[in-house]
Amino acid sequence: MMASAAAVRFSGLCALCLALRYLTPVLGDCGCNSAQREGSAHSHHQGAAFKYSREANSAPAGEPGAKQRDDMVLLPSGVFTMGTDEPGIPPDGESPARRVHIDSFYMDRYEVSNAEFKKFVAATGYVTEAETFGDSFVFEGLISEAVKSGIDKAVAAAPWWLPVKGADWRHPEGPDSDILERLDHPVLHVSWNDASAFCSWTGKRLPTEGEWEYACRGGLENRLFPWGNTLEPKGQHYANVWQGDFPNTNTGEDGYLQTAPVTAFPPNGYGLYNMVGNAWEWTSNWWSTHHTADEVFNPKGPSSGKDKVKKGGSYMCHKSYCYRYRCAARSQNTPDSSSSNLGFRCAASVG
Repeated sequence: MMASAAAVRFSGLCALCLALRYLTPVLGDCGCNSAQREGSAHSHHQGAAFKYSREANSAPAGEPGAKQRDDMVLLPSGVFTMGTDEPGIPPDGESPARRVHIDSFYMDRYEVSNAEFKKFVAATGYVTEAETFGDSFVFEGLISEAVKSGIDKAVAAAPWWLPVKGADWRHPEGPDSDILERLDHPVLHVSWNDASAFCSWTGKRLPTEGEWEYACRGGLENRLFPWGNTLEPKGQHYANVWQGDFPNTNTGEDGYLQTAPVTAFPPNGYGLYNMVGNAWEWTSNWWSTHHTADEVFNPKGPSSGKDKVKKGGSYMCHKSYCYRYRCAARSQNTPDSSSSNLGFRCAASVG
């Protein structure tokens, strides 16, 4: 689901980040709808996000400095099978399986955390599009009764998602929610424009969809998940997804009812954490469901479009409704959309 978000600047711990964090406790649908904000398409070209975007930078970001590389993995160049001929959700354009060559690149070991995004906000005064628009879609299952009493709308395709406005979207469980313990969780409620701005600030960029999927697979070929074909090998949890009866009951058998720390669960073969589950991750690609079956090199997708590709699924995904916590799975959102289960990680070119 998508989310706009808006609102008043904070003082104290972190102006922007605290707000984004309070939405973390929301459970629910896979997060695959768009915000559909009137007149907002590409509005980032006039807003704060554009100031930090790659288009606005006069010089290319280039290779990140040594400090930024500390938490990045240098992935080797290679060729892999992208997509699948056995799609779990055919309308999403998961097929056909095709051979894709990827040049060596850097990938963040972890999803960008609240702590990292907090540094960005503190250094730049950045205002997210969620703050600018002033509302956010939140899963109703974790919203307090006091907040729910003032809401009279739901997302038609997923009635358990509610558009919460103003300060309440930041505090769905109440203003006393403890946010300090969530600084090591993935930052949420960031739009594609916000994610691009952060990556640009760090001298990085968003990964292409091809790079993301190559990284997700961790060197394995034709496997559902970053670790293989079994969701819970030997009964061990390798990702943070929904267990139980979706959307009514999440048993939290993996240890988390909402997001997990970005360091949780075993890494894949490339040493990357939480490539599926936990939080959806933005990529640089424009959305399309039509792909060539021909062998390609470093594909970047369509040159334009309406929506951006996101990958990996989230803690709200369940096989009965959103079987998108697979490497080949994909979904989309408008660049100005954000939600309580959507984050990102950065990549960087070599040289």
